[in-house]
Amino acid sequence: MGNDRDHAHCYGVHSQARHGFEIRAKQGLASPFVEIRGVGDDGEIPWDGKTPGELEIRGPFIAASYYNLPDELSRWTSDGWFRTGDVVTIDAEGYMKITDRTKDLIKSGGEWISSVDVENALVAHPAVKEAAVVAVPHPKWQERPLAAVVLQEGCQVTPEELRSFLTSKFAKWQVPDEFIFVASLPHTSTGKLLKSELRNIFQNWVWSSGAVD
Repeated sequence: MGNDRDHAHCYGVHSQARHGFEIRAKQGLASPFVEIRGVGDDGEIPWDGKTPGELEIRGPFIAASYYNLPDELSRWTSDGWFRTGDVVTIDAEGYMKITDRTKDLIKSGGEWISSVDVENALVAHPAVKEAAVVAVPHPKWQERPLAAVVLQEGCQVTPEELRSFLTSKFAKWQVPDEFIFVASLPHTSTGKLLKSELRNIFQNWVWSSGAVD
């Protein structure tokens, strides 16, 4: 019995620590007096910590418009919520986690793929130094993900090995159809990946027969 109690106690401590780590990895709760919601294709998302949607915010100190920028009025909904452009999940306790930007999401066959999630998984491979995943037009699926990969110095890996590495973490349709090895990736002045340039480079990409079907 003593051992059982010890095991139960240790399990409880471990579960609490894991829960605390997961909370710390999120962006947090809404500020006082600020309302948040996530909105997807089918309307407001449930607060289940899994369903993604664009973060919209509203509150007494949230801007109602941009000064002298009438072209940006679409950033606000008709009922006064500001569209942030961030894709988030919100859990039952109200903790919000940013998973991507709306402009970087990949819509394939009616399903959304987070480019950031795939990039984070790719750079966990020991041979990968940096990776960017972008949406490329596809004749059947509307868009499919393409990964541009920079390898660690002196390392080699094949597209098949990277595909297999990702398959254990993602559904087949979420895995990039193409892996392109490049010497470097374009960045903004602040060091962020310049995905708009990559989308322009690969916008006329011709898909191979190995694409998802």
